[in-house]
Amino acid sequence: MINKIIITFDEIAKNDILDFLDKSVNDEGYIVEKKDPEQKVLTFDGEEISSEEFGGAKKGSEVFIKSDLISLMRFSKN
Repeated sequence: MINKIIITFDEIAKNDILDFLDKSVNDEGYIVEKKDPEQKVLTFDGEEISSEEFGGAKKGSEVFIKSDLISLMRFSKN
């Protein structure tokens, strides 16, 4: 039996997590580097990621994960 952990968080917690990672959300809703707001954060697949799509960040890295099923499945395989 495989135990799965599902973590959900509200918008305030999401912003706190991004702040902790030195990221922010630009006017278009994309996650960007706090020190360089022109630089959008990319997923493992090289896609820009919006705050709405944000599902988490891989431990010990700057790999951001979307919250859609395909992205989460790819993450679980790594």
